[in-house]
Order: sequence, then C-alpha cells, then structure tokens
Amino acid sequence: MALSELYTKYNRVWIPDEEHVWKSAEILRDFKPGDDTLQLQFEDGTEMLYSLDTSSPQLPHLRNPDILVGENDLTALSYLHEPAVLHNLKVRFVESKIIYTYCGIILVAVNPYKQLHIYGDAVIHAYSGQNMGDMDPHIFAVAEEAYKQMARNNKNQSIIVSGESGAGKTVSARYAMRYFAMVSKSGSKTHVEDKVLASNPITEAIGNAKTTRNDNSSRFGKYTEISFDRRYQIIGANMRTYLLEKSRVVSQRVLLNPWGLAVLLL
Repeated sequence: MALSELYTKYNRVWIPDEEHVWKSAEILRDFKPGDDTLQLQFEDGTEMLYSLDTSSPQLPHLRNPDILVGENDLTALSYLHEPAVLHNLKVRFVESKIIYTYCGIILVAVNPYKQLHIYGDAVIHAYSGQNMGDMDPHIFAVAEEAYKQMARNNKNQSIIVSGESGAGKTVSARYAMRYFAMVSKSGSKTHVEDKVLASNPITEAIGNAKTTRNDNSSRFGKYTEISFDRRYQIIGANMRTYLLEKSRVVSQRVLLNPWGLAVLLL
C-alpha cells in the first residue's frame, strides 16, 4: 500500500511533543507525494502544519484504530511503534487499572507503586495448569509456562526480569518464586522466596547506590538458580552469578575464610 493511501483525511497520527512526549492529531488534508507539509488538527481543536523533508519525507507515526486500543497483547496492534506502545500501556494502566500487558512471549509490567490484591493463593490456583494467553497477562502466567515446560520437556528454563531503577524487578522475581513454591507443593515451612531474599542485605550492601530516580537502587545483576527434585518440588536455590557495576569496584582482595572458601572483597 502506498503512503498516500495511508495518510489520508480523517486518519490520525502521533506528533512528538515536549510536554506529553506524543500527541494525537487528525489529518485534515490528504497527503500527496511531493507535499512538504501535513495539515493536522489536535484533539483540543488547534491546527498545525507539520513540516516534511521533501527529499526523504519523515511522516509521523500512524495511530491505531480505537477498537485496538487497550489490547492485552501489543503484537495485535496494526501499528507497533513507540507512541502506540506507550498509549496502549497508558490506557490499560490508567483506565483499566491493569499493570500487565503481553508483547508476544514477553510480559510488560507497569509499576503501580502500591500493593495490589492480584497475587493471592486463589489467583495462583487460577493460573496453574493454564496455557499462556488463555488468561489475562500476569507474572504467574509466565512462571506457569516456565514450570510446565520444565516438567514436560525435562529441560532447564530461564526467566529474565529486566527494567530500569525502581521498575519492580525484585518484587516480580519474588512473585515468580512464590508461584513455584505454591504449584510445586514444596514441603518447606519457610517460603523459598523468603530464603532467597534473605541474602539481599548482603548483595545490596555492596551493590546498591543512590540515583536520581531511586534512593536505594540496585546497581547489580544476579542469576538465581532454583533447584527441583524429580517430583518437580523445590529443594533449594543458590546465586550462581553476581554482576556489579565496574565503576563500583575500586580494588579487590581474595581471602580464605575458616571454611576454606574464597571470598572476594571489594
């Protein structure tokens, strides 16, 4: 389809904005090859002429139809770009009070910075045994898929939790571990996530720092391995890898503690 067929009257586009990052506008006049401007009208009624480079027109991003706004999977959108992703997440978070959205097999989470009642035992049981995509996006759905693939194929599975400072990575990892402990019917009296997170004061004492966004930001990455027995019940966990910001390492010494284990002092 030619660009002139997409950028026609009444279609809507996204325009960069300093205050709102992106603003929606409606096309008032059909775009024709060779045009150096695009006549637009914003939602507040103001009009503007959007300048285009005639040699290589940088046309604004097209906006998705309203029927697609709020989809629980970003891959279902007709146009997948930055403003479309941000707007869809905003609609789901602000209007629908939903923090989770899929992007294929990736789960996108928006930190609400408050406690939500969507992680109880009843919710865990609801997601147990379900296929990913059968129910609303949730961290439990991702954990169930990993657990099911491990049991079905007898192969190790990995869940990568990433995000900027304050995004909620530690909390998300804790909910995933809680799910594993519940569905595997672990006989331990102490929740596995509590045991794993008990090491946090040590790792955070070395690896945390104050940033412009977070007074206690984790400036390190770690790989936590959860072990299961042949009945797929949790039998333990350990931290295999600990990655620290290079700028935080000023010197190093290796000592042997009374147990004969090498300890790296930073």
